[in-house]
Amino acid sequence: MPNGRPKSVIVIGAGIVGVSAAIWLARAGASVTLVDRNAPGTGTSYGNAGVLAACSVVPVTTPGLIAKGPKLLLDPNFPLFLRWRYLPRLAPWLVRYLSHANDADTRRIAAGLAPIVSDTVEQHQALTEGTDAADWVVGSDYVFAYADRAAFEADRYVWALRKNAGFEPDLIEGDGVHDYEPALGPSVGLLARMRDHGFVRDPGGYVQSLARVFEREGGRIKQAEVRDIRLSDGRVTGVETETGLDECDTAVLTTGVWSKPLADKLGLSVPLETERGYHIVLKDPSIRLRAPTMVASGKFVATSMDGGLRCAGVVEFGGLEAGPSDAPLALLRKQVGETFPTLEFDGVENWLGHRPAPADSLPLIGEIGNTGVIAGFGHHHIGLTGGPKTGRLIADLITANGTNLDLAPYNPGRFRQH
Repeated sequence: MPNGRPKSVIVIGAGIVGVSAAIWLARAGASVTLVDRNAPGTGTSYGNAGVLAACSVVPVTTPGLIAKGPKLLLDPNFPLFLRWRYLPRLAPWLVRYLSHANDADTRRIAAGLAPIVSDTVEQHQALTEGTDAADWVVGSDYVFAYADRAAFEADRYVWALRKNAGFEPDLIEGDGVHDYEPALGPSVGLLARMRDHGFVRDPGGYVQSLARVFEREGGRIKQAEVRDIRLSDGRVTGVETETGLDECDTAVLTTGVWSKPLADKLGLSVPLETERGYHIVLKDPSIRLRAPTMVASGKFVATSMDGGLRCAGVVEFGGLEAGPSDAPLALLRKQVGETFPTLEFDGVENWLGHRPAPADSLPLIGEIGNTGVIAGFGHHHIGLTGGPKTGRLIADLITANGTNLDLAPYNPGRFRQH
């Protein structure tokens, strides 16, 4: 610890990033309190495909998106939805988001995402080593399912960026597809197989297990709504919750899309929007997949988990307040049926969550000005994948352990108010 004394740290947000940061800080000797209005692992970290997607370095905003976007939005068979009454509020963020849909920005963003995700399996293993939370993490392939070679070649730009980051697939075609994964139907004629990836058997259960690890290692968990971050002479002195003021000399902000109001008070105007994500869990399924499978035609990932077959990946823009829509869930069920025609199951769990999507597709990691508040939010599609690495970086910043990683791409100051 700097100055030879342990720091008093409050971590706001008990998802995968917050819990990871809290564990690494506790291990470094800090006095850490983890605060969230909900129980650990019950928010956005609960609902995802569970993949430790080391190769997920390419943002959504690739070249050509501006031209294709309106057509995709109006296509009832494409998993992109918009609640039209929300468009006036969405428009300023959307303009900034789409401004990055060019080759130069895509390559810059991919270069920024790679260090956060590329060693994800090792980071999860380091976080959980010697604890019972390690049982939740499973090494596996990660496969991308395409209709045929032409469909795979249509994604050549994305695969070239993955290759630049060190990820190149093995291709499986013809009879080999069914040999590798018998549950796939005739709509899939090629698999792009990525080795040395992994998945989590139950993301919500995993984060809850990590929270218990944190408590056993000396941390404190407080369930309360955070109302403000208290500053004195520009430096954090405490976090105000519904139960009163908790003093600290450092705070960490890891509340996903809900981080924006607190960031605003600290002088950041973050162009952050909720990307509403859906998943379904098919209970007692008749199939069990060999590896998490990204179905390219439907843009969803299917993963066999403890609770059943989870299928996740629909995108909807509609804000934080509205309830779930029927159309995204119906499309997801349709696409799952087309991909796995022999699938039978005994029940369905539907879920809607909120991915935090910054306009430039890069997370915010680092100190907000000179406030002593460290940002760790805005991970878009890579929250579970990049959570432990981000948590470790946050702990290193606070404890002055240092890092060889250039944190400039994630600097919160890029959104500083003037």
